[in-house]
Amino acid sequence: MAKVEKDKEELLLETRKVKALEKIANSLDALTIWFEEIDKEEWSERVQYYLSEFHTAVKPKVDSE
Repeated sequence: MAKVEKDKEELLLETRKVKALEKIANSLDALTIWFEEIDKEEWSERVQYYLSEFHTAVKPKVDSE
């Protein structure tokens, strides 16, 4: 009986994982469509600024060797 319950729990967990991945994929798809549709000439400087800020915030670690 315990094995059946464990199998049900694993199936439920896998189902939740799939639903979560589908939500992430839908969000990425929406972002992709949004990026494709923006007026790139108008947004060029703004995107460059935000990418620069992102790069500044997440600088790669430099090895001290």
